[in-house]
Amino acid sequence: MKRTSIIVTVVVAFILLIILASGLFVIDETEQVVVTRLGKPVRTIVNPGLHFKIPFLETTHIFDKRFLEWRGESNQVTTKDKRYIWVDTYARWRIVDPLLYYKRLRDERGAMSRIDDIIDGETKTTFAKHDLIELVRTSNRDPLADPAMDMDSGSFITIKYGRNKIANEILASSAERVKDLGIEILDFKIKRINYVKEVQTTVFERMVTERKRIADKYRSEGQGEASRISGEKERELKRIQSEATRTAQEIMGKADAEAAAIYNNAYNKNATSRDFYAFMKTMETYENALDSGTSLILSTGSDFYKYLKSVNPE
Repeated sequence: MKRTSIIVTVVVAFILLIILASGLFVIDETEQVVVTRLGKPVRTIVNPGLHFKIPFLETTHIFDKRFLEWRGESNQVTTKDKRYIWVDTYARWRIVDPLLYYKRLRDERGAMSRIDDIIDGETKTTFAKHDLIELVRTSNRDPLADPAMDMDSGSFITIKYGRNKIANEILASSAERVKDLGIEILDFKIKRINYVKEVQTTVFERMVTERKRIADKYRSEGQGEASRISGEKERELKRIQSEATRTAQEIMGKADAEAAAIYNNAYNKNATSRDFYAFMKTMETYENALDSGTSLILSTGSDFYKYLKSVNPE
């Protein structure tokens, strides 16, 4: 009898231990919990550590405290200037009121679905109010280096709003709509904007044509500048050559005049010098004018023959 009592006591204690253990649960630092009793929320626990619930009557619903990621699917939207584009978006959000979150959305799947509806709707509405160029650009750039041009009209335009402000506008309107869901949208970004396939080819061809036009304009200006520089170079070269020729002629004229003066002085010193000079000049003439194959017919009175006739035949 005593042994039976001990066994019953042990079994009862074991059952109580199991019941007690099932009522204990641990909350991590990255988690927050909503406790429900028979399906109705009774309290929220956000502090990490060991906590207790009524076994079999209360249930814990664990939600993340951290920043969560939302990636939108590519959506086709229309801009103010009637451009059809694909848009990829991205956002981060978190649960700020777990009890309200549980009541309105239940779980993360419900939250993602609701965020999809809200952000996609705000994106389409906002994009429809702005031209494509404002969705692509954040601010104006140097109009000479990379102008923002309206591809339809061919005129340059000014970016008044910009992509960042548009993203902030979508973030503000979306954040306002999720306040009653127990969540907060922290950030919103436009990841990618692209034309639909039906118009991509046309747009790319138009962009190539425009860039070629700008390139031809720069090339024409460059050729004009090159021609101007080449003309100035030729003009300067001719001026330098003309001055060099004139200087050379002046130097040669002075040299000829000095040589003539030296010859004249030497010639006029005395008769012997004159005769010697005449002899030397005649010899130079003989050397330059006569060779082994030259035949001359000279009169005996010719000055050219004067020194030849006095040469000893031997």
